[in-house]
Amino acid sequence: MRFIAEIDVMPHKELLDPQGKTVGKNMHHIGIEGVSDVRIGKHIQMIIEASNESSARQEVEKACQKILTNPIMEGYTYVLTAQ
Repeated sequence: MRFIAEIDVMPHKELLDPQGKTVGKNMHHIGIEGVSDVRIGKHIQMIIEASNESSARQEVEKACQKILTNPIMEGYTYVLTAQ
């Protein structure tokens, strides 16, 4: 079976996000008002061949924990759909 994993990686809320702070502080310069906080992360899409959903989830978890995130600084969520 073929699955698509849509993974969102974000810095932990307890940590400073300098890129997000810079973007947030400068929004008013381009006419965007009312923004109180900006956090910037990354979005990753993976296509996985697996025998079932459970196996696909195991592969996504392994990828997130071993290569796609830094667990000390980042957290992740994902949605897995069969294709």
